[in-house]
Parts: sequence; structure tokens; C-alpha cells
Amino acid sequence: MTNKPKKYILAIAKYFINISAIVLILANPITASAKTMPMTMLPYVFTSTDKDIHHTTLFISNTEEVTGESTDSAEDMEKAQRLDAYFSKRDMPLEGYGIEFVRSANKYNVDWRLVAAIGVRESSGGKHMMNNNPFGWGSAKIEFDDFSEAIDVVSSNLGGFNPNTSRYYKGTDTKKKLWYYNGTVMRTYPAEVMSIMEMV
Repeated sequence: MTNKPKKYILAIAKYFINISAIVLILANPITASAKTMPMTMLPYVFTSTDKDIHHTTLFISNTEEVTGESTDSAEDMEKAQRLDAYFSKRDMPLEGYGIEFVRSANKYNVDWRLVAAIGVRESSGGKHMMNNNPFGWGSAKIEFDDFSEAIDVVSSNLGGFNPNTSRYYKGTDTKKKLWYYNGTVMRTYPAEVMSIMEMV
């Protein structure tokens, strides 16, 4: 009988801790649009319906990012600026997404220039595309809500994190990834994308 009050006190304490956490999050509203903020800032679930490229991911808010504190290193910021400068010089719609390419590359262990270069090769950096899919992923038939989602999905697949495509991409180098991406159809594809990577 003497343990019951302790259990109630612990339960009440946990309840108030959870409420406090929610209040802290709500006290820091996210004002950026969903199009430009990093995907890690959005508590968001998406699923593509293509049977060969099924991808379900839950994005949980990161408190440091929600409060506006940057966790990006100086090196990451420099890489992002280089990507955005490349896109800006060519008036490409992917301009402004440099940091998202870099973050996704770090997250999924791929070259930070890879997915961006694919976007340049496939759609001139978003100028000629369909379905918010500047990377031609799934023969461009897969529709994304925005570029942020597209960057994350393609990066995760190329990193070997999707069980349905990992047999092609997991543990392979950049050239091999590009071979499976489109080199089996166009033999010059890997070299073309890698030459774009070198220009960034």
C-alpha cells in the first residue's frame, strides 16, 4: 500500500514533463515555408506507391533546428554555397536547396555533389521536370510534394537505405551507383554526371 503514492507521484511527474516539452515546442513556431525548410524540421510521414521504390520515413523535429540554432559545420555551409552558386549562375530552380543536398548526403553517406549533379543532368536543375521530381527518379513517374522530399528520397535510396533498392546501391561507389541509376540504359550516363560533379 505504501508504494501507491510513489507510483502516482511518478506518473504525475512524467505527465507534467511531457506537457512542458510540448509547450516548449509550441513556443517556438516554425515560420519558414515547408518548401525551403530542411525535412528534419517537419514531423512528416510520406510513402511513395511505386512497388519497387517503396519508401516510408518518419521525420521527427530536432529541437536545435526548431529553435533556429544551426548544427551545420562551416565545411557543410561552404559546400552548400558552392552548390547554390552553381545553380544560381545557371538560373536553376534547385538554387536555395544546397544545404539540403549536403545534409542528406551526410545523413545517407553519399557524395554531397551526387544528387545535385543528377538533378542537373536529368532536368537542368529543375527547369524541365514533372511531378516535383527533378532527378527523374522512378522514370519521373513518382510525384513528390516538393524538392525537399525528392532530395531526401533519392539520397536515401542511393545510400542503400531503402531495402527495395539497396541491392543496387548499398556499399557501392559513386560510379556504380550511377551505373544502376541510368547507366544500364545510357552507357555514358555515369561519366556525364561525374563531370558535372567536378564542375561544382
